[in-house]
Amino acid sequence: MKRTANVEMLIVGNEILTGDIQDTNSNWLCKLMHEKGGSVNRVTVIPDVLDTIAQEVRAAVERGVDILFTSGGLGPTSDDLTLEGVAIAAGCGVEIHPDALEMLKKQFQHFFDKGIIKQTELTPARKKMACIPQNSEPLFNTVGIAPGVHMKIGQTSVVCAPGIPSEHKAVVNQALEQFFGDLFVQGNALSRRITVNDGGEAYVEPVITRISQKYPEIYTKSLAKAIGNSPELDVIMTISGVGNKEEMLNQAYDELCSGISDLGFTITAKP
Repeated sequence: MKRTANVEMLIVGNEILTGDIQDTNSNWLCKLMHEKGGSVNRVTVIPDVLDTIAQEVRAAVERGVDILFTSGGLGPTSDDLTLEGVAIAAGCGVEIHPDALEMLKKQFQHFFDKGIIKQTELTPARKKMACIPQNSEPLFNTVGIAPGVHMKIGQTSVVCAPGIPSEHKAVVNQALEQFFGDLFVQGNALSRRITVNDGGEAYVEPVITRISQKYPEIYTKSLAKAIGNSPELDVIMTISGVGNKEEMLNQAYDELCSGISDLGFTITAKP
């Protein structure tokens, strides 16, 4: 990449929207993408509705996103609709992929041998997990059963991973190692963080605004705490992308510290 990769995420599942399950995959993915030098521009939570999934995937592709992650909806039940929605957005159908089918067989046998499941028969519901969009590739799920999927729609790489956090991480970390290595070969991410002692957010806001306007590539943000909890205020500066950004970050950091110190507050650097 000769520029920062733009990333979006679709978190699919009624259980997220009803509050029955708390999404942690987007938080983990945001950290991972930032560390690799990517820029996450949008995280959207949507229900298990076929038209909604297709519409949101299509909209991301139209925005020219480099990577679109989806989380959830890859299982054997009738409400697992993510891959069908992605296929509709791509203008193609879904079909049983022989490699995906072999992945299923391998994992069913693996969990049978461990005594976790009682039979290895590939029922129609189980075979559904090997039915993926045409012109896509399955991604091996080392800790679960349903494979992930990787495909291109226009210029957008769409990565579909399971919703179970352990499976989600396994698919993204292991199956996409080469893909990330190629995409983020020049990427990096840097951050600086300070604590302002006895300084309220309103008092340091003019300094933060001045730094943000002077260095728009750097995300400078004060992290407020609930009133009465602590008189301290954390300020974090982050920058990601390609090339050497450290000199710019250090200069902005020094100006931030000087500006806050000039207001009469003491600061403490944090790792």
